[in-house]
Amino acid sequence: GWGLNICTSGSATSCEECLLIHPKCAWCFKEDFGSLRSVTSRCDLKANLVKNGCGDEFESPASSTQVLRSLPLSSKGSSPASSDVIQMTPQKIALNLRPGDKTTFQLQVRQVEDYPVDLYYLMDLSLSMKDDLDSIRNLGTKLAEEMGKLTSNFRLGFGSFVDKNISPFSYTAPRYQTNPCIGYKLFPNCVPSFGFRHLLPLTDRVDSFNEEVRKQRVSRNRDAPEGGFDAVLQAAVCKEKIGWRKDALHLLVFTTDDVPHIALDGKLGGLVQPHDGQCHLNEANEYTVSNQMDYPSLALLGEKLAENNINLIFAVTKSHYMLYKNFTALIPGTTVEILHGDSKNIIQLIINAYNSIRSKVELSVWDQPEDLNLFFTATCQDGVSYPGQRKCEGLKIGDTATFEVAAEARGCPGGPAAAAFTLRPVGFRDSLQVAVAYHCRCGCSAGPEPDSARCGGKGTYVCGLCECQPGHLGSRCECQEGESQSGRQHLCREAEGRPLCSGRGECSCNQCSCFESEFGKIYGPFCQCDNFSCARNRGVLCSGHGECHCGECKCHAGYIGDNCNCSTDISTCLAKDGQVCSDRGRCVCGQCQCTEPGAFGETCEKCPTCPDACSTKRDCVECLLLHSGGPAENQTCHSLCKDEVVTRVDTIVKDDQEAVLCFYKTAKDCVMMFTYTELPSGKSNLTVLKEPECGTAPDATTILLAVVGSILLIGIALLAIWKLLVTIHDRREFAKFQSERSRARYEMASNPLYRKPISTHSVDFTFNKFNKSYNGTVD
Repeated sequence: GWGLNICTSGSATSCEECLLIHPKCAWCFKEDFGSLRSVTSRCDLKANLVKNGCGDEFESPASSTQVLRSLPLSSKGSSPASSDVIQMTPQKIALNLRPGDKTTFQLQVRQVEDYPVDLYYLMDLSLSMKDDLDSIRNLGTKLAEEMGKLTSNFRLGFGSFVDKNISPFSYTAPRYQTNPCIGYKLFPNCVPSFGFRHLLPLTDRVDSFNEEVRKQRVSRNRDAPEGGFDAVLQAAVCKEKIGWRKDALHLLVFTTDDVPHIALDGKLGGLVQPHDGQCHLNEANEYTVSNQMDYPSLALLGEKLAENNINLIFAVTKSHYMLYKNFTALIPGTTVEILHGDSKNIIQLIINAYNSIRSKVELSVWDQPEDLNLFFTATCQDGVSYPGQRKCEGLKIGDTATFEVAAEARGCPGGPAAAAFTLRPVGFRDSLQVAVAYHCRCGCSAGPEPDSARCGGKGTYVCGLCECQPGHLGSRCECQEGESQSGRQHLCREAEGRPLCSGRGECSCNQCSCFESEFGKIYGPFCQCDNFSCARNRGVLCSGHGECHCGECKCHAGYIGDNCNCSTDISTCLAKDGQVCSDRGRCVCGQCQCTEPGAFGETCEKCPTCPDACSTKRDCVECLLLHSGGPAENQTCHSLCKDEVVTRVDTIVKDDQEAVLCFYKTAKDCVMMFTYTELPSGKSNLTVLKEPECGTAPDATTILLAVVGSILLIGIALLAIWKLLVTIHDRREFAKFQSERSRARYEMASNPLYRKPISTHSVDFTFNKFNKSYNGTVD
C-alpha cells in the first residue's frame, strides 16, 4: 500500500518542530519556496524538497559520534614500564544526537594478564564460626602461594564482624557485658559482640595476616542473622583505611554461616536512621555508628560496591546458598560459592571465584539521561553477535570482548541541551565517558532578522518564514487584523463557486485558518482535507490497517481495499498440501472462496463429491487399457494423458513412499492397478499394469465338498470332545466310591444294622427314712 508522508502530515510550523517529527524530515529555509496558490510544506523528505525547488537550502542534521580519547588496550597488568593499565577503549567520546536518529559506537574490554589483586578477607566471628577460625590460622601463606600462580602482585587484608551490640541482636544484660558466653556450657568464654573491626590493611606481608588471624577470638550474638552487611559497606567505602589500590582487581571475601540483617531490621532495636553510605571507622579502626544507624539496604550496598569497583564474593554454607544466590541477582558483580562447615575449602573457593570473575565482562551504565535509549550488542570470544546483551561469559585471561552500543534520543531535553553518562564494566576501574549534545536547534535559527524587510518590517525573518508582530498576518506580514479581505477572498476557494475554506475554516489574509474538530484534524490550503472522513470497518477507521488522508484510506503494506480491510497475505489460505485453497477456490482478502461445487472448509479442503486424483487419472488408464498395443494408442490417449509420464509394467511394486496406489474394478470383474507420483515439473509419473489382474472362477463341486467336509470334521471333533468329558467324569466318580469304601471300619462277622430289643437305664437316687440314710436300696 501507499504510505502517508509523515513529514507533511505533521503540520510543522517551525524548523525545530519539523526535526522532531521524524529523523528523515528536513526543513527548507529558502525564501521563495512554494507559491501563493499552492501551499507547499517546508517540512518534507529531503528528496521531495529538492524536487520542489529547494536546492541545498535545507536543514537535516544527522546523529554522529566523535572519539575524543582512545588509548590502546594493555596486554599485561603488572608491567613496570606502563604507569596506567588500560582494560577498556575508547575512554572518551562525544555524541551529537538528533531525536529519533540512532548512532552507534564500539567499545572493547579486555581482562589483561597478570593484573594486580587486592583481597580483603571479611570473617564472621560469631560463636558458630569457631571451627572455621581454627582452620584459617595459616590461610595467608597458602593463599598467597596459590594466588602467586595467577598474579605477581597480590595483597591481603583482614577484618571481622559479629552484630550490633544492642538488644535484641546481642546479649546486653550487665552480666554479659564482658563475656556473653557466661552460662553457655559448650563454650563458656568469648569476647563481647561488635559490629565491624578492620584488623589488617591490605599488605603483601602474609605473615602479618596469619599473626592477626591467630589473635582473633569468637563472640556470641543472640539472634541467628549476623550484621555482615554493615561490615561489607565499611570495607567498600573506607578506601584509604582498607588500602584499596587504584590499579588492582578488588576482591572482598565475605565468609559466614548464617543469613544477614538488612535495612529496616534495625527498627527492632530502635534504629530508625537509614545508613548514609559513608565511612565511619575511628582511629582504632572500629565501626562507630553500629548502634546509631540501621543496616544498609541491598541497593545502597550495590551502589557503593560498584562505585569502588569491588567484586563481592559470598562464601557461605550450603544451607544458605540459594538466599545469597538471589542476592547476586540484585547486587551486580557479585558471586557466591559454597563454604564447607569448617572453612577447609576456602582457598579453592577463592580461586574458583577469582576465575569466575575474570571470565566475564558486564557493562553497567551510570547517570543515563532519561530521554536517551541505549541498545547493546555483545560480540564475545566465539565471534557471534548477541543483540540485546551487554555481558560476555566464558572468557579467558587476555580475551577481548567487543560491545556495539546504539544511542537514540527520544526527544529534546527540557533543561540543558547537553548531558553525559558513563559506561563501566562491573568491577573495573576503567570507564568510558560519553558526552551527549542534542541537535534540537536549527542552524538557520541562529541568525534571526528582526523587523526584516522580507517581512515588510512587521516581523522577524527566521528559517524562511516570517514571525509577524501582533496585529499582522500573512506569509510576509502583509495583512492587518480587521482589514477588509473581500478583494482577496477568491484565494481561499478551492474552485469558483465553492464555499470559502470548504466551509471548515476562516479566510484571513488570503489564507485559510482551519477550524479545530473533536473528531480529528482538518488541514489543507482550503481546509479540504481531514484525517477522519474515511471508510470504516466495524467502526474502526481504515480497519486499523491504514491512515486516513484527505478522505481516502492509505493502506499499510499488505492491505488493500477502500477501508483497508482486505489482506493480501495468502498464508491463511494455504492448505496442508501447500496449495492455495486446496486448488478448489480463490484466496480473497485472506480467506478462501471455494469455486469447486461441493467444496467447503477454511481452505476448501473438504469435498465429498469432488473427484480425487485416482478418479481424474482413471480416464487416461482406461484409454491406455482399451487401446493397448494398437497404433491408435498414441493419438487417442494423447489428450487424456498429456500431463502424465506413463510407464507400463507387469506387476506393481510400491517402493516409493510418495507414490499413491490406485485401483478400480473393470467391466469383466478384474482389478486394474496403477500408482502415480507428482513431479516438480507439474506432470505426474504414472506406473500402469499392462493387463488387469483377473482371478479364475471358483469350482462349485469343490466348494460343496469343502463345506460338507468341514461340517463332518466339526461334528466328529465335537463328539470326541463330549466322549472325553464323559470318560473323565466317570473316572472321577469311581475314584470317589473307592475312597469311601476303604474308609469303612466295621467287623465283617456282625450285622451292622442289628439292634438289641432290651434297653437298660440306670437311676441314681437317695432318700431319708427314720433319720437313716439309704442309698440305692429299700428294706
